[in-house]
Amino acid sequence: MKNDDNFELHLATIWENISDLIPNELACISGDDKKTWAEYEKISARIANFLNERGVTKDTKVGLYLFNCNEYLTSQFATMKVMGVPINVNYRYQSDELVYLFDNSDSEVVFFHESYLDQVKQVYKKLPNVKTWIQIGGVKDPEIDGCFSYEEIISSNDPMKRIVRDEDNIYMIYTGGTTGMPKGVMYNHGEFSVAMYGGLKSQGYEVPDMRFRENIKDLKEIIMNKSKSNNLTRCLIACPLMHGTGMFLGGFMTHCLGGSIVTIPEIGLNPEKILTEISSTKANNLVIVGDAFAKPLLRELDAGREKAQPYDISSLNIIISSGVIWSAEVKQGILTHHDVKLFDSMGSSEGGMASSVSSRKKSVKTAKFKINPDVIVLGDDGALVKPGSGIRGLVGTSGMVPQGYYKDPKKSAQTFKEVSGKRYSFPGDYALVEEDGSITLLGRGSNCINSAGEKIYPEEVEEALKLNINIDDVLVVGVDDDKFGQKVVAVASFNDGMSIAENDLREETKKHLSSYKVPKNIKFVDKVHRAPNGKADYKWAAELAKEFINV
Repeated sequence: MKNDDNFELHLATIWENISDLIPNELACISGDDKKTWAEYEKISARIANFLNERGVTKDTKVGLYLFNCNEYLTSQFATMKVMGVPINVNYRYQSDELVYLFDNSDSEVVFFHESYLDQVKQVYKKLPNVKTWIQIGGVKDPEIDGCFSYEEIISSNDPMKRIVRDEDNIYMIYTGGTTGMPKGVMYNHGEFSVAMYGGLKSQGYEVPDMRFRENIKDLKEIIMNKSKSNNLTRCLIACPLMHGTGMFLGGFMTHCLGGSIVTIPEIGLNPEKILTEISSTKANNLVIVGDAFAKPLLRELDAGREKAQPYDISSLNIIISSGVIWSAEVKQGILTHHDVKLFDSMGSSEGGMASSVSSRKKSVKTAKFKINPDVIVLGDDGALVKPGSGIRGLVGTSGMVPQGYYKDPKKSAQTFKEVSGKRYSFPGDYALVEEDGSITLLGRGSNCINSAGEKIYPEEVEEALKLNINIDDVLVVGVDDDKFGQKVVAVASFNDGMSIAENDLREETKKHLSSYKVPKNIKFVDKVHRAPNGKADYKWAAELAKEFINV
């Protein structure tokens, strides 16, 4: 262990110290692959040694093109050990999207799973800045220059010696935001680490205020006591680690308290597998994304009960959701199976704004949340919205405010502003402030679509649809949906004398976009409505799309 006086608030340093405290406790569980904290740290240190030799240093960007697995966590830990910046990669991305992300992030190293080899072979020649490709699983392809085997790296490298790290080292996550392509949201490790422990406290954990360095002694004692009493957190992350919900609320918070992360090493939502893993691993935390995950889980729980073969979820203490609103009726359905704390967090990668907690003893309205400390709501006049006024306002969050968007100072200036000498993040969410000081969320002021936790930008989908020679004009909107929260629907018009079948247009569009972005339904009209200045009439499109879907 480091001397407390020399302890830096950096995620890699925190985890190194935890591995020294509880080396034999489990850190990562993915199917049959289980790693203790000592194994987790040593594997990551071997990879870090290789990265260091390949020139990865402070703020070097390293892409993680991986689905949920232990290798995602070790690759990330290794990157942070050398003060590199792990870049989350949506594994659904197609070639153009991958090129954009790796290029925009200035990634110099990319970890990828063998199942994505074909996609890598399509893009690697377009990415001269990526000097090192690290393949996990299978036989590395000699065709890819600078490709190394993950397994060989571990077996042929000694663990890197530990280093002193800067707390201003960047941590970055790519997020959708509201318009345009994904943007890298930048934090520094010091402030981010403090925020992680603040998040744990909001969930009811006994943790010290890590803004004060002397409290590190108390944190060590808490972790040791949890280990001795067999009370360390075991968190099953059902949603992707590449998303902020999975990594922040599941990964970082769990590891910052010495707990173990449970993942299911497969792509897609498998409710039966999730519930079985809860039982077999005795997970006490579950991380999901609103109704998109909760509804299938509830259906599976109900089915098990009807067959007189109920799932054992008695180990669960808390289910954590973020990203989309989690409906009250689904919460109540889950509570009929087990009295578990349901923690519903609303916010974005740019900052958390509010939360609600439900249980059998306490229920709350779907969109009503207790406002977080250091959160304000500003009206159009720039003044604070008064409780009970009925005035819609823009939500601003303080506390863990990002440094800005990577390589986008204009967008940074628009989103991160000072109010009365204090810095806030305004990601674009609107809300009403109720009489009791709680807030009722109204959604984004833009037309961003949130489908199963994925942020989808209408403009991007519209441009892809208009690549088809038959299409004259198109608007894309989100329509409420039981399965996805929102589903993508397009309203389109043809060029004169041309036409194309709905399914054929969808299949053609899949050549340019990830499948989840492609409209589930397309309504063809004679003319798409626009204002005289060309501005899109999304209200008209949304009403028409809703009517079309409900016919």
